[in-house]
Amino acid sequence: MDSLIAASARALATGDVLTALKHVALREDPPALALRGIAMAQLGDLSLARELLRRAQRGFDTHEVLARARCGLAEAEVALALRELGGSSEPLSAIAAVLDSNGDTANALQAWLILARRLLLLGRLDDAAHALSRMDGRRLPPALSAMAGLTAATLAMRRMRIGQAHSLLESAREAAAEAGITALQMEVAEARTKLDQPAARCLGGGADQLLRIDQVQQLLESGALIVDGCRRGVLAGARWQSLARRPVLFELARVLAEAWPGDVDRDVLISRAFGMRHSDETLRARLRVEIGRLRGLIAAQARIEATATGFRLSPCSATSVKVLFPPIEGEQGALVALLADGAAWSTSALALALGVSQRNVQRALIELETAGRVYSNGRGRAQRWRSMPLSGFTTILLLPAALPID
Repeated sequence: MDSLIAASARALATGDVLTALKHVALREDPPALALRGIAMAQLGDLSLARELLRRAQRGFDTHEVLARARCGLAEAEVALALRELGGSSEPLSAIAAVLDSNGDTANALQAWLILARRLLLLGRLDDAAHALSRMDGRRLPPALSAMAGLTAATLAMRRMRIGQAHSLLESAREAAAEAGITALQMEVAEARTKLDQPAARCLGGGADQLLRIDQVQQLLESGALIVDGCRRGVLAGARWQSLARRPVLFELARVLAEAWPGDVDRDVLISRAFGMRHSDETLRARLRVEIGRLRGLIAAQARIEATATGFRLSPCSATSVKVLFPPIEGEQGALVALLADGAAWSTSALALALGVSQRNVQRALIELETAGRVYSNGRGRAQRWRSMPLSGFTTILLLPAALPID
């Protein structure tokens, strides 16, 4: 490695992108192309970064396995920044194995970290935890340590382990300060801020209260009967009943919980659950059928009693009933949550992350764009979506696989 290449690599490692480019800006050899690609990625020109990295990878001889693997790793990080989440994880695992076998431990760990971050975006929390476990007990450079701590803290937040998330973010803050990279320090600071922002609303006992994510954890562990609008189900102690695929039953449970300890008129239930302004005998018969289905599903958590005018929810053992709402209600909430990370997403990546069809995502995005909550750049396959700046709350509870039942 010549002196200019070494100087450029050192500058990139400390986040000094412009100095790194000065050393290699006019060179076309593969090492210089690779460093220019990484520099352009840090400056945000991801398309040019990918082109430079591919040119560098083609320029290295086939026997230069380590250099080619490093280019593949950098390109994988660019793909993550572009939110290209399709395909298998095997190529990135193979790159990690090549780097590790050739003694490049730091970049091998970086490959596992990129894989963990990709899996987090897809909501595959267990797989992300397994990828992060590859870094356990390893001595990491400060910048890599900060990113690993930040990723592990995000996983802990998604699993509602808030104390662990606080500890990991503090370690990440110290590592980022040691690395001296301003952008990394800001990213850690932003993650710490999210823990203090409202994450949900809670109704119950006549109150409407905003909750931080640690307060959500306390509520879930309180033993109250909770109609959970984040996961769309009913929780009482350790007993959970999902209603995620039964929107009518969930709406009935929600309306009954909002009115507890009182009852709800049949006409109100018909209006809320079926979207009908006027009721008739057919709708009343349908209501009785749906109430019967709900009664059977949540029998371990609560009873549903008929009253003179409607129905009333009665917990089996809990002494209070709470209704938990995400900060953004509606079918588009999860989309807004994913877009809130500031990255530009394609509709195909959003569909993969949410586990729904691309057509459904496109329809929801058009509705959000009409409401002025998202905007797009480009057309066709190059079209990317972003959200308008969000402030004042965190959308962590809306992300895929949030609040899992352990």
